[in-house]
Amino acid sequence: MLVFDAPTYALISSRIKLLSGLKLNIKNAAQDGRFSIQVNEKEIEIRTSILPGAYAETIVMRVLDPTTIALPMEALGFDKYLMDIFKMEIAKPNGMILNTGPTGSGKTTTLYAFLRQVASPGIKVVTIEDPIEYHLPGIVQTQVSKDYTFAEGLRSTLRQDPDVIMVGEIRDAEVASTAINASLTGHLVFSTLHTNDAAGTFPRLIDMDVNADILGAAVTTAMAQRLVRRLCPHCREAKALVGEEKKLMDLLLNNIPHSEELPQNRDAMWIAKGCPKCGGIGYKGRIAVVEVILMDKEIEECVRHTSSERDIWHAAKHQKIRRMAQDGAVKVLQGVTTLDELGRVVDLHDEVMLETIS
Repeated sequence: MLVFDAPTYALISSRIKLLSGLKLNIKNAAQDGRFSIQVNEKEIEIRTSILPGAYAETIVMRVLDPTTIALPMEALGFDKYLMDIFKMEIAKPNGMILNTGPTGSGKTTTLYAFLRQVASPGIKVVTIEDPIEYHLPGIVQTQVSKDYTFAEGLRSTLRQDPDVIMVGEIRDAEVASTAINASLTGHLVFSTLHTNDAAGTFPRLIDMDVNADILGAAVTTAMAQRLVRRLCPHCREAKALVGEEKKLMDLLLNNIPHSEELPQNRDAMWIAKGCPKCGGIGYKGRIAVVEVILMDKEIEECVRHTSSERDIWHAAKHQKIRRMAQDGAVKVLQGVTTLDELGRVVDLHDEVMLETIS
């Protein structure tokens, strides 16, 4: 951590604003901008967010490497049963696949991988994004602006005779309604929402005035994901599972679906150490932990009569799909990440989650 005095911080702030194309004289309003840098002949995009504070502006810069966004599905780290599910769902001619999670949880990377999988000369794919994060060959990509909103972009896209549509984010009732109607009229729609888990997708759409009776016909897949750091494979160390950590892992793994894919040894996990290859951090790269709910008769009936996430999870239990915490626990056993990392992004003691997996 570096600490700057006020005059130095003011100079740094002005320089960042200049690079990001922001107004230097505005200090009492939020601003967003971006700029690019070249690192080892690779273009890296920096997104800047500035908020006014009581004593000084707060600056956050998000580093985006476009080459890490455009990944094939096989590189996302999905277990075999999940990969089979996703390949089946994105091959459908119509319906809606919604990916949920907070900002920076890898939702766009996953949707890009889906688009790359379905794109072909005979399939017309159109995206409405904010912003375009990576240019995909053979796909029509559009970017929203003050005069070109998600709702306007979606309406215009439907007049372009698309087969597949990606809407960067469903932000309001107008976009939700238009996207739902698109999925009901012969289009495959991909989009994102901000909810805590996959079950939260349905009450969130109902809050946006989507009729619960048509959700069963429109939404085919609801998924949620978080990103955890990958352990460095060169320096990770094995550690015996004991005490509270063992109790927690046993809770997550005892009745886990697809247990045949788990490592035989459940008495050890892996921890970070640090070496020159990972810069002494112990981690290198990130991977998603995922959960999915597929639309079927039980889920459709449940959504029609209740918006309780607890009830939706109970209705989905027969699908035998792991919860996000369980998916992460498997990756802990496999030495892909650590229990501490998983606990950083997923509530491992959530009452509803523990109830519905027992």
